Amino acid sequence: MKYKLIIDKNAEESVTVTVHAPSALSEQIENLVREYTGADSIVGYRDNAMRRLAFAEIECITVIDRKVVAIDTAGDRYTVRDRLRDLEEILPSYFIRINKSAIANEQRITRFDAVFSGGVDAVFACGYREYVSRRCFAEIRRRYE
Repeated sequence: MKYKLIIDKNAEESVTVTVHAPSALSEQIENLVREYTGADSIVGYRDNAMRRLAFAEIECITVIDRKVVAIDTAGDRYTVRDRLRDLEEILPSYFIRINKSAIANEQRITRFDAVFSGGVDAVFACGYREYVSRRCFAEIRRRYE
């Protein structure tokens, strides 16, 4: 297989893949191209400071006290001015809805814990815990199977 990357700031971006037959790799490439929005980060605010948060360093985006909050890999919380449903459209496919008011980075979830009340919590690498709704947990289980 040959790979060629041409960087030209004046040219229109395009992706061309030539294969003998469709494969898992060609499907993955197609999905990446279709899902790519050009965005790779969001802006978060904390203590009168603004910071660009790369998607890879966000563990969870949730609503706390009626504000959208992004939690990073260190467990720090940043207020985000976008709505949750707007963020869901630009986030990559490894972000999954875990309840009505939270979207999680699937790659940063370390485990799912059963809670005494019968529910399930997602535990993130930074130690943050978020409730997983039954409906969303059923979808997550389907993704893992």
